[in-house]
Amino acid sequence: MKKNKQDTSWESSSAWYDKLVSTEGHYYHREIIIPGILALLEKYPNPDGFLLDLACGQGVLARHLPKKMKYIGVDASLSLIQSAQKKASSNHQFFVHDFTDALQIPKMQCSHACCILALQNMPSITPLLQSAWEHLKKNAPLILVLNHPSFRIPRQSSWGVDQEKKLQYRRLDCYMTPLKVPIQTHPSLKTESETTWSFHYPLSIYSAFLKESGFTIDIIQEWCSNKKSQGKMAAMENRSRKEFPLFMALVARKI
Repeated sequence: MKKNKQDTSWESSSAWYDKLVSTEGHYYHREIIIPGILALLEKYPNPDGFLLDLACGQGVLARHLPKKMKYIGVDASLSLIQSAQKKASSNHQFFVHDFTDALQIPKMQCSHACCILALQNMPSITPLLQSAWEHLKKNAPLILVLNHPSFRIPRQSSWGVDQEKKLQYRRLDCYMTPLKVPIQTHPSLKTESETTWSFHYPLSIYSAFLKESGFTIDIIQEWCSNKKSQGKMAAMENRSRKEFPLFMALVARKI
């Protein structure tokens, strides 16, 4: 990495993240995200599938793909890439790269690309989108999975309860303003905790970045939690989970 750039990789939190995700993924990987991505991949079948996983972390997606699909994963964290390599199949490759710059590897002709829960940890998303465009075949899909940018804004969104209506609601304190928010990995440690960064953009900016990078939006899906509450608040909590999605999956095609 270049020394004059702020390190927004998860290298300092890599041990915690690797343990959290483990081999099969954390709860939402297993229950919502990975099944959703596999269903989206089926909409774009390719007998010679070759997937580029951008900001791949420790390669959790690779371990759920069809065995015959070729795979390359790229991430800024050396520790996470080393963990991914230990779990890799023979047709999986991994590289360390900081997406503050476009990916500098020999041009590939990938049939699919993904970026899972990482775009919002980058100060600029254009280099990653440019990398995807450079290494995808024409009309090939780029699948982006985000914490929902309309409902999950760090420090600017929260739950509230309307006792009169007996409803749990989602409060938003801002939306249109781009934000850079520090996130403590271990809040109980306060100033001793490692810090990662979250960058918020409204949907219109994501759309503009994709168009400028040579993509057209094909599909937008919104994925809700499948958890169920118990107790006296269960009815309103279960209703609100169905109304306010956790994640947004956006599929854009190279044009």
